[in-house]
Amino acid sequence: MKTVQFILNQKPDVLYSVTKDSSVYNALELMMDKNISALLVMDGEELQGIFTERDYARKVILQGKASKTTSMAEVMTDSVITVTPSQQVEHCMAIMTEKHIRHLPVAENGKIVGFISIGDLVRHVIEDQKSTIEHLQSYISS
Repeated sequence: MKTVQFILNQKPDVLYSVTKDSSVYNALELMMDKNISALLVMDGEELQGIFTERDYARKVILQGKASKTTSMAEVMTDSVITVTPSQQVEHCMAIMTEKHIRHLPVAENGKIVGFISIGDLVRHVIEDQKSTIEHLQSYISS
């Protein structure tokens, strides 16, 4: 099984983030513009939290808050689980399943170096399985 670094190597080297002072509305605009479902909340290079579509639904919409006047500090998830580039994909999937989360920031030496989603992991597993199936079919045919 491959590592988180393998997945990061296949993704664009771009991290999208907002600050704790950013409004929910501004975060949603960025998420829509970049077609992503989560953002890191950063203070310079320090990870402060994460904001996801789930946070928006549960902490803004269902609580009747206004997106333009609510800050990230009020609704972000501040207890963020991170992984390292050397961790196995299987381990990340286990974390996501156990913790019921869909996104993991990737940290190395205290610095955020990437961001992976459950979609990234599933895509990798599917590609890995396709490769195994093709190899087995080739072996059986020969």
